[in-house]
Amino acid sequence: MSDHIKITASAKRVRVTFKGKVVVDTKKALELREGAYPVTYYVPRADADMSLLKKTTHHTTCPHKGEASYFSIVAGGTESENAIWSYETPIGASAAIREYLAFYPNRVDAIEIL
Repeated sequence: MSDHIKITASAKRVRVTFKGKVVVDTKKALELREGAYPVTYYVPRADADMSLLKKTTHHTTCPHKGEASYFSIVAGGTESENAIWSYETPIGASAAIREYLAFYPNRVDAIEIL
């Protein structure tokens, strides 16, 4: 498992926007590399505007990270359903992303890596 998942602190700023609202702006993101997939940025909940998020009942399971919970973003009179996933209790080498958030690029207006 540890060969499949690599997590490092990011030196980059991550900013996510949806319907004119800044959902997250952080310099404390983690970069998760998993196999041949592109880097996924996980951001701390403390740097997210949690008032824009609504937890859903959707769940998925990854054999390397565990069970993911999902959030929708509600802003500007619009809802982006299950736009965010988070591992409440990740397994193995993924422990560092516990309660961090990751975003689907096609469900937000922008994910800026600065």
